[in-house]
Amino acid sequence: MARIAVVTGGTRGIGAAISKQLKADGCTVAAIYAGNDEAAKNFNLETGIAVFKCDVSSYDASAATLKTIEAELGPIDILVNNAGITRDAMFHKMSPQHWQEVMNTNLNSLFNMSQPIWGGMRDRGFGRIICISSINGQKGQMGQTNYSAAKAGEIGFVKSLAQEGAAKGITVNAICPGYIGTEMVKAIPEKVLNERILPLIPVGRLGEPEEIARCVSFLAADNAGFITGATLSANGGQYMV
Repeated sequence: MARIAVVTGGTRGIGAAISKQLKADGCTVAAIYAGNDEAAKNFNLETGIAVFKCDVSSYDASAATLKTIEAELGPIDILVNNAGITRDAMFHKMSPQHWQEVMNTNLNSLFNMSQPIWGGMRDRGFGRIICISSINGQKGQMGQTNYSAAKAGEIGFVKSLAQEGAAKGITVNAICPGYIGTEMVKAIPEKVLNERILPLIPVGRLGEPEEIARCVSFLAADNAGFITGATLSANGGQYMV
């Protein structure tokens, strides 16, 4: 039986790799995106994966989009909470708007996307929720108080919700990527990348989006039911817990 999977931020970067991997695993995938219509259209044409536009920082928009997906594709079995933004600034220069935007998209979206489908997962006795947190949610990062706080909050969300889902066949886990070779990371000046970032990574390179996608594939599998409340670090050895 093909599982129905939803991936937020699912048409670009790490999310695109996750969407493709889950499709290769036999899932029917719905990729949610925020606003880049052209990228979403191209992704759909390239992969055949259905795309849905949604502001995941809004509960009402999230619930409506999930309802549409279930009407078109079927009950959702797998949810990958991958959507995220950055609004970096030193704390004394961080605006309330930049704090709230990051919290709404990176942390509140977990509730907005997970809560509307939680009851269905409980009723069916199966579910996989995977949250893409960050190395900076584990260790913190100067200039990213908002982002690091939100990503640390994701780990707390996972550990708590996993306890509620365990008896109902629902697993909830987190993946904490380190520096991955996405458009956002590759936009970092080469000098900064080579002198300040890569020397901190023992394997000596950036990660690939596909490496995070394989972590999702593992945790989303039917036979991964004994793993829940876990945090999987994929950071090249940069931060070991």
